[in-house]
Amino acid sequence: MTDLPQTPAAAVPADAPRRSIRSFVVRAGRMGPGQVRALADLGPRFLLPYAGAPADFDAIFGRSAPRVLEIGFGMGDATASIAQALPGTDFIGVEVHTPGVGALLKRIGELDLSNLRLIQHDAVDVLERMVAADSLAGVHVFFPDPWHKLKHNKRRLIQPEFVRLLVSRLAPGGYLHCATDWEPYAQQMLEVLSAEPGLRNTAEGYAPKPDYRPLTKFENRGLKLGHGVWDLVFTKN
Repeated sequence: MTDLPQTPAAAVPADAPRRSIRSFVVRAGRMGPGQVRALADLGPRFLLPYAGAPADFDAIFGRSAPRVLEIGFGMGDATASIAQALPGTDFIGVEVHTPGVGALLKRIGELDLSNLRLIQHDAVDVLERMVAADSLAGVHVFFPDPWHKLKHNKRRLIQPEFVRLLVSRLAPGGYLHCATDWEPYAQQMLEVLSAEPGLRNTAEGYAPKPDYRPLTKFENRGLKLGHGVWDLVFTKN
């Protein structure tokens, strides 16, 4: 096992202006040899460098197809499964943690996926700079950090300002799918998303789990213990 390297993509410049939104918290982690090899062998093709200008995703993927961006894919198992099940859709996974990036690159190689690209950077910057307005068919935010303590609730990702940014990047009719296993966060998500005038709820409250979202090992374990999971699916007006 090797220690997690500090990557430029995850670093924040010392002179960077303070922002009210940030999509991640940097955590320590370790990488196995398979993840290290995947970063070296597959990173040049599937890991896109952060750029301060809109990316030409048609050129990057070599086609024009519906495009879905996932924020915070963790170790990437669900992301790889969705991309494999939906070959007609292109997926962009955004994650700052190097072990997760390495793990998903490894899965890309194992499954021979061509419709998935990764960006190791803060999702807010990616959305603001690299993603054109009205261009995404969907956005996935699965199990973001719930920030359980009341005094930390303001750090949660799903806040009005961030949702407005997401809506601006969705194409008309595009969807935003959030999922959480923390009921107070689900309630906040429902409140924030319902208050956004650019979105419409596809369900009366919480949505049934869409077939494309696989159950994770953690989720399966929680369901067996009686823990809940809440999905929210909204579409852009």
